[in-house]
Amino acid sequence: MYRFISLATMLLLFSSCFKSYEGKINIDGSSTVYPLTEAVSEEFRDIRPQIRVTVGVSGTGGGFKKFLRSETDISNASRPISKSEIELSKQNNIGFIEIPVSYDGLAVVISPNNTFVDYLTVEELHKMWAPESQQKITRWNQIRPEWPDAPLNLYGAGTSSGTYDYFTEAINGKAKASRGDYTASEDDNVLVQGVSTDVNGLAYFGLAYYTENKDKLKLVPIKVDEDSEAIYPTDETVRTGAYQPLARPEFIYINVKSAEIPYVQDYVKFYLENAAALAEEIGSVALPSEVYKLSYERFKNKKTGSIFENTSIVGANLLNLLHEDAQ
Repeated sequence: MYRFISLATMLLLFSSCFKSYEGKINIDGSSTVYPLTEAVSEEFRDIRPQIRVTVGVSGTGGGFKKFLRSETDISNASRPISKSEIELSKQNNIGFIEIPVSYDGLAVVISPNNTFVDYLTVEELHKMWAPESQQKITRWNQIRPEWPDAPLNLYGAGTSSGTYDYFTEAINGKAKASRGDYTASEDDNVLVQGVSTDVNGLAYFGLAYYTENKDKLKLVPIKVDEDSEAIYPTDETVRTGAYQPLARPEFIYINVKSAEIPYVQDYVKFYLENAAALAEEIGSVALPSEVYKLSYERFKNKKTGSIFENTSIVGANLLNLLHEDAQ
C-alpha cells in the first residue's frame, strides 16, 4: 500500500546491510502516529520478513501504560511523555529514548454540507471546548450570532489520546481541560464517520486522517485572533509553524533495553532513514533532515529522558531543543 518506486533500489541495498536475525518488535500507542509507523513497518517487513513487527492502536496514553509495564518495545505518541509517566518509568526502572518522527497539524473539520462556517478563531474553539461550556454552549449561534440556531455536535479525541492532551493544552491552556459532553473516540476513523454525515458536527484529529478522507470532509482554516489570517494546515504551514497553535511534533519512544537488541537497532535506523519520504506519502509532515540526523545520534548514544520534561510543547522549536540536548 505504501510502496513507491523511489525507495525500491534503496531498499534492496539497505537489506543487504542487515545481519540475519529473527525476533519480534511490539509497538502500540497513538492512532495519529500509527499510519507512519505502520508504513515504515510494512516496508521493513519486506526486507526483514523474519522480524515480526506488530503495531497496535490504544491511544498515546494507553500505549504509554503498556510501555511502562514493559509490554512493548516502542510506543507511538502524539505528545511528549508526561511528568507522571516519567515518574512511573523511574519507579518501574524503565529507561526510554525519545525520538521525534514527524510533524502533524490538528485538522478542524466539518461536514461538506455545512455552508456557514468560513473559519474559526482560537477563542471560538476555546468557547466550544472549554470545561465551563459543558451543557451551556450547545448551539452554533452561541459561537457566532449570525450562525444558525442549530445544535453544536462535537466530535473529538478520547481522554487516552495524545491528540486530546495537545488540543486541550493548545486551545484551553491546560492538558486534559475539556468539556465532556461530546462524542469521544481514540479511533479517528470513528470521528471521521461521525462528523462526515452530521451537518451540525465539528471534529478535530490528525491531518493525515483528513488527507485520507478529504473527499467526505471540509477543512476549516484557523485564525489566532480576528485580526489574523485564516490558515489551513498544510505541509508548509505545519512545518514552518504558521499553523498555530495546532501544529505539533510526533514521537516514538524506545525502551532502552530493547534498544540493545540488534534488530531493534536496525528497525529504528530504517525508520529514521525512511520517515521523511513515507510521511509525505501518508499525509503527515516530514521533519527537517537535520532533526532526523540529531535524533538518530540521540538513539545511537542511548540518550534517555525527554527534551520536553521542563518545556511546553506548544510553540516549541524542536531543532533548537535537540541541539541544546546534544551539547
